[in-house]
Amino acid sequence: MEAVAGVFKTRSDAEHALSALHTIGFPVDKTTFLTPGSVDKIDKEMETVAADATEQPGMAKAMGALLGGGIGVTGGAVLMALVPGVGAITAFGLLGMAILGAAGAAVGGAAANKIEEHSYQGLPEDEIFVYEDALRKGRSVVIALAEDDGQAEQVRTVLEKEGAESVDAAREQWWIGLRSAEQGHYSASGKSFGDDERFYRMGFEAALHAKTRCMEFDQVSGAMDAALEDVKREHPGKNVEDAFVRGYQRGREHYQQLCEQDKKAA
Repeated sequence: MEAVAGVFKTRSDAEHALSALHTIGFPVDKTTFLTPGSVDKIDKEMETVAADATEQPGMAKAMGALLGGGIGVTGGAVLMALVPGVGAITAFGLLGMAILGAAGAAVGGAAANKIEEHSYQGLPEDEIFVYEDALRKGRSVVIALAEDDGQAEQVRTVLEKEGAESVDAAREQWWIGLRSAEQGHYSASGKSFGDDERFYRMGFEAALHAKTRCMEFDQVSGAMDAALEDVKREHPGKNVEDAFVRGYQRGREHYQQLCEQDKKAA
């Protein structure tokens, strides 16, 4: 499967895009939208929403199985979670639940089993940090898991028509927001940021992979080494190690700072 996502300026735009995907027959359980919002605010909004008779069988039961970890359920197919470094967000359906779990929100055992049964291969764990950055900026994100290239292109067409910004564009905006500080930090070590930025950024992004960013360094050193070896193979003859490792370390520090800011704001 291939994850296709679009970033929207407003929640209503994202909801409209999600509806457009369902209108063309895209499976409900392979789509979601993520949007920022407080638990109280979403609760009040959902009180006015009637139950959907066409809701996917078993959806309410799966949503009701969410336990603790700052996750609550409202409106049957809509869930809320506190994601480390982001704060309160809402998501729709089982795919949303799976992404929240990958992002670090605790998911109850019964719900986790439901996710596993649906086999969400292709979950975009390497770009969840981009979604989170968009959410911090007040934007909303629609995500769909496409079965093949043709279906992926169909999703892109719908999202673009609905006014989505691509994840690649959002990723570039994310880095632009960090670049000046990272350039100053790296240059202070006597290194040339201009020469090494590409590999430094690769390391920084690798540290934000959803599978490893919450672990202690001794638990992720193997993952870092594996990612570094991949970069070396892709760029033979290039001196990538020092820049990549420095970037990886800074990426871990960056995520920890976001989590600390979130705790202080709570």
